[in-house]
Amino acid sequence: MSNLDKLNKIFVNVFGVDEGILNDGFGKNNVSEWDSVHQLSIIAEVEETFDIMLDPEDISACESYGACKEILLKNGVEL
Repeated sequence: MSNLDKLNKIFVNVFGVDEGILNDGFGKNNVSEWDSVHQLSIIAEVEETFDIMLDPEDISACESYGACKEILLKNGVEL
C-alpha cells in the first residue's frame, strides 16, 4: 500500500466518505463534519500510521487533505 493510499484510508476512516471525493480542497472550510475532534483523529492516525511526531504548527495547519499531504512531505514522507 502506498503512502498516499494510507493517507486516503485515514480520511475515509475518520469521515466515513468514499475515497473518490478526496481532493486537496477537502477540508475544514467545505466539509461540515470537519471539527476539532475529526482533526485530532486525523493527526493521531497520521502520526501512528507514518511513525512521525508532528509539531504544534503542523497540527494546527492540518485543516485539509491537501495541507495534510504537504505536512507529510515536509516530515519526510514520500507520497
